[in-house]
Amino acid sequence: MSKRKSSNVSDNPNKRVRPAAVEEDVEDESDLDGDEEDGQVQSAGEVVSDAGIVESITLKNFMCHSLLGPFTFGSNVNFVVGNNGSGKSAVLTALIVALGGNAHATNRGLSLKGFVKEGESSSDVSITLRNKGRDAYKPEVYGQAIIIDLRITREGLRTYKLRSKSGQLVSTKKEELLSILDNFNIQVNNPVSVLTQEMSKYFLHSKGEGDKYKFFMKATQLDQMREDFVYIKTTKHVTEDKVDQHSECLKDLKRKYLEKEDRYKNMATLDEMHTKLEELQKQMAWALVIEMEKELEPIQEKLQSGRHSTEKYDEKVDEWKNKVEEAEGKSRQIQEQLEGITQQVGELQPKCAELKAEAQKRNTLLKSSEVTVHRFKANLRDLEKDKIQLSSRINDLKLSISQTSGAESQAKAARMEQIQTELEYSMTHQITTLVQQIDQYQHACNRAREEQGKMKREQEVLQRSIDANKRNLQTMESSRSNRLRRFGEHMPSLLNAIQEAHRRGQLKHKPRGPLGYLISLKDPDLALSVEVCLKGQLQAFTCDNHEDEKVLQSLMSKMFPTGRRPAIITSNFLPSVHDTRMRGVNHPEYPSVLHALEIEDPVVANCLIDQRGIESILLIKNRTDARRVMQSRNPPQHCTQAFSKEGDQIFNNRSYTAEQTRANYLSGDVEEEIRHLQREIENQRAQADRFEQQMKRLDDDIKQNEGLLRRTQVEQRTTKDKSTKLQLELTDLQNMEEPQSEDLNPLEEDLQEIVTKISSKRAQYDEARAQTAEFKASYEKAEQEYKQHKEQINTVAEEADPVKEELSKADQEVMKCKHHKKHYDEKRSAHLRNIQTLEANQESKEQELQTSVAKATTICPERLDVRRTARSLDSEITRLKVKITTQQDQQGDREEVVRQYHEALENYKNMTQQMKYLNSFIKSLDSVMNHRLQVYAELRRFLSARCKYYFDSMLAQRGYTGSMAFDHKNETLSISVQPGQGNKADLSDMRSLSGGERSFSTVCFVLSLWAITEAPFRCLDEFDVYMDMVNRRISMDMMLKVAAGQRYRQFIFLTPQSMSSLPVSKIIRILRLKDPDRDNNSQKGQDEEQ
Repeated sequence: MSKRKSSNVSDNPNKRVRPAAVEEDVEDESDLDGDEEDGQVQSAGEVVSDAGIVESITLKNFMCHSLLGPFTFGSNVNFVVGNNGSGKSAVLTALIVALGGNAHATNRGLSLKGFVKEGESSSDVSITLRNKGRDAYKPEVYGQAIIIDLRITREGLRTYKLRSKSGQLVSTKKEELLSILDNFNIQVNNPVSVLTQEMSKYFLHSKGEGDKYKFFMKATQLDQMREDFVYIKTTKHVTEDKVDQHSECLKDLKRKYLEKEDRYKNMATLDEMHTKLEELQKQMAWALVIEMEKELEPIQEKLQSGRHSTEKYDEKVDEWKNKVEEAEGKSRQIQEQLEGITQQVGELQPKCAELKAEAQKRNTLLKSSEVTVHRFKANLRDLEKDKIQLSSRINDLKLSISQTSGAESQAKAARMEQIQTELEYSMTHQITTLVQQIDQYQHACNRAREEQGKMKREQEVLQRSIDANKRNLQTMESSRSNRLRRFGEHMPSLLNAIQEAHRRGQLKHKPRGPLGYLISLKDPDLALSVEVCLKGQLQAFTCDNHEDEKVLQSLMSKMFPTGRRPAIITSNFLPSVHDTRMRGVNHPEYPSVLHALEIEDPVVANCLIDQRGIESILLIKNRTDARRVMQSRNPPQHCTQAFSKEGDQIFNNRSYTAEQTRANYLSGDVEEEIRHLQREIENQRAQADRFEQQMKRLDDDIKQNEGLLRRTQVEQRTTKDKSTKLQLELTDLQNMEEPQSEDLNPLEEDLQEIVTKISSKRAQYDEARAQTAEFKASYEKAEQEYKQHKEQINTVAEEADPVKEELSKADQEVMKCKHHKKHYDEKRSAHLRNIQTLEANQESKEQELQTSVAKATTICPERLDVRRTARSLDSEITRLKVKITTQQDQQGDREEVVRQYHEALENYKNMTQQMKYLNSFIKSLDSVMNHRLQVYAELRRFLSARCKYYFDSMLAQRGYTGSMAFDHKNETLSISVQPGQGNKADLSDMRSLSGGERSFSTVCFVLSLWAITEAPFRCLDEFDVYMDMVNRRISMDMMLKVAAGQRYRQFIFLTPQSMSSLPVSKIIRILRLKDPDRDNNSQKGQDEEQ
């Protein structure tokens, strides 16, 4: 027990003697506290409290109060007065919690987080304890006061800061607080030190005698002593069990010790065998040296023979080296000869090129001249035809003049009128009709082709959709057993490869993916909208660093050799999800994508936040509501866009319709998706069949219209030809005028002019033919010179063919010689390598021999001439070792036996010493426990007697009589009270008393416990709530009297009464709390000193 507890058994429990220096310090502090209004110091005869009392307390955001305090308490009696809700119980609760008590002890809540004011993140309590006198705790560190700051967070976490009087932080550990409380003997969980309102009610209304006894035991800390005795007794029984176990072990250790001692004494028989073994090992060492010397001799002989053979290989290599040089010299000579021929051909080439260019130039002139000849010839032919036609015309005119008559003129006029009528009406109308029909047929064909092209494009789109649905159907069917296959047929293999690479250490951090596989939906109806929002990121992977990205790219290239690969996002992996409270959208009705998803891995969540901003995208099922929310005047804060249930994307000024109609990756019901895809494929196939029928019908229409178009065009051409003939006939009839003789003169003049032109053109034609003949002769001459020069070049080139063959043979000879040289080079290299191997082997053997000699010298410094082989010696050594091992197995190794002997002896001694110590400990423990149990029983009897005495004294002050019966065996406490003077036989149980009388009796019992227990301060909450005015006044006088006699203790009473009837005293301080203000929870205390 602590220092304060030891005073319980002193002669005068109500007095504590202190040195004069302590009294002076207390007096000074009382001046600072304002206990003396007139400035006079307290007399030296009065003793004030020093260490452990509460000087002040401040509450912030505690329970329902924003600010209470600071409250400055007096050194002796303090009344905290206020109406209900003013904060009295909050002050007491804060005192209990700040001084280490739990929430249950306050009877105000089950958890500390319930003490934080609603709407605040934390609450703070600050308590100042006096730290003066002989019981001060580390005064050189804390000074004359200890400040305890407590902070309680909304999550229920409690943190302490222990400061000195100057405010300097000393410690934040709760262990330091417990040391301070133990030093000051502060027990906030003890109902005698702090009696809360709920505990007071429970104690007042308690009907069980056992509860009163437990209250007494807890107040006097006798229950703690009893629990300690029970623990010590349990420890003693455990120790006795260990002693019994060790007794059995001691017998076994003694038996083992005696066995080891017998083996230790029988170890002399192995010495001779060890001596013989050492001799054989010496012989074995030098036998191995001799055998290694013999193994070295053939190696030296082979090395000497090989060095002699090296000279022969050198001669062969030199011989073929010379042959190679000769063959290469001959090859160079032939090469020079071939180069001379090539140079000669090169010198002839420019001349040949000049001759070829000249021949081509003259050929060009020849061709041009021939073209001129042909042109003149065509002109002559045309002029001859014109001459013949004109002569025929002249003759026809002459004949016509002679045959013209009047009847023919009338017939011609009738015919012309008939042709004119037919051209104006029939032909023109028919041609116009045919043109319109052709336009209609062409338009019908073009329209059908356009429709056919449009349907063909739609058919291609439909076919691609069918193929995509088939792939999706195959993926869905394969995902029945493995959902991962939705993201690709090769995805399971890829994840297995990633797992294997991570297991082998190729990846620093295992990549995550596909991302769509690692997320799930809280609402399945939002599958399509989330899938449209995330798009390709559902199949993406994320890596922590670029090295892992390269490894993943390599794995993907193996799994996806063709086609599109999943995307890779590289970003540092973080252990927690980003804090999006400041930039995320928070709508009361609609969730964001981040809130709609269940994401266990923070890496996946951070990747989607960084890449897609899912914290700022809303999901609104109804597209009308989505447009109303997004396109209103005040769209949601931090919201960039929204998606409807159908996948529509809505911004604040525009919107887009989704092309996708079903969710492929995030849908929950696989079978329903499979049935939907099957139905959709059937519908698409039926639509494809309808497209085929329409295409066939359009083909038939095009063919029919093209046939009609061709027939109409043929009819148009026929009609046009007929119209042309009629027009020509009409023209001829119109031109058939009666010829006059004067019309023949111009024609004869034209004929004469044509004859003149024919003569001129013929002369030009003859001249051109002559020039062409000259050009042809010149061209043939140049061509002949070019062919002769070309023949000369070919002749020189033919001379190079045998030289080339000779060069080829020379090159083959060079290759042959080089091959033989290479062969002997390789043989010499192999021979040299063999020699190097032999030399290395010799050096290794020599080193082994030296090592073996060194080992043998170490074993036996003098060389032995051993005639036995190492094998025979090894066999004998093995047999001897087996014999020694057998002996050692029977008797044990010498060192092992010696070690085991000493070890067994040491274990036996140690166990004997431990047994002796444990028996002594148990004996001492029995003696101490018997003495302490006697003291405990005496102390319990003594405290019970004192409690009875004080209880009777307290009751007598009001004229009550009573009795207090302790039954320590049955652990009950029976209290009987008789109001007024009467016979003790009329004593009755407290349950028959009135509320005020019962409260007064309870106060007497509490004051009795105060008198026999020690604590720096006492706290009572609403002690007089059930008392009438008379009992309240008497109880108050009793408590003030007790307080006046215990100036070294502090008393804190919480009551809703006004306390205006209290006597004026310097030791009393009243703190009045303001009535609760529902609009403003900030409250302050007022001090009224009396």
